[in-house]
Amino acid sequence: MPDTLSPSQRSYCMSRVKGKDTTPELLVRSALHGRGLRFRKHAKELPGKPDVVFPSSRLAVFIDGDFWHGYRFPLWRDDLSPFWQEKIGKTRERDQRNFRKLRRSGWRVIRVWEHDIERRPTAVVDRIATAVRQAAQTATSPFHLSPTRDTLKLD
Repeated sequence: MPDTLSPSQRSYCMSRVKGKDTTPELLVRSALHGRGLRFRKHAKELPGKPDVVFPSSRLAVFIDGDFWHGYRFPLWRDDLSPFWQEKIGKTRERDQRNFRKLRRSGWRVIRVWEHDIERRPTAVVDRIATAVRQAAQTATSPFHLSPTRDTLKLD
């Protein structure tokens, strides 16, 4: 299906799409803060600039839009123009590459989808809070995995 907007109109529309502080991000961050959890936003030094980062727990949370990051992309890929197929495909590849880099560096990665936040916001925040608590318990245990190596370390 051809684009119904002129290139300048399409450019203007695309320039209005936010990359940070989206509504789903604000909802999750507000709920996490309300539970007393403290975090950093958009850590530039980490691969993929996670939306929410708990440095002491080594937990990175990505809050992804269903369209832009291709939720269940193979099911609707053929409905898009080649331009969007390529763009979303590259975004998905980049996301996986960043997740692998973080995991290899000892980070736990949680991906939250936009539709999950809309349908079950409490469950999403519970999942993140549980992961933070589990990481804190592991860090205080006398036996835990070193964040830089996959070896058991005795404190």
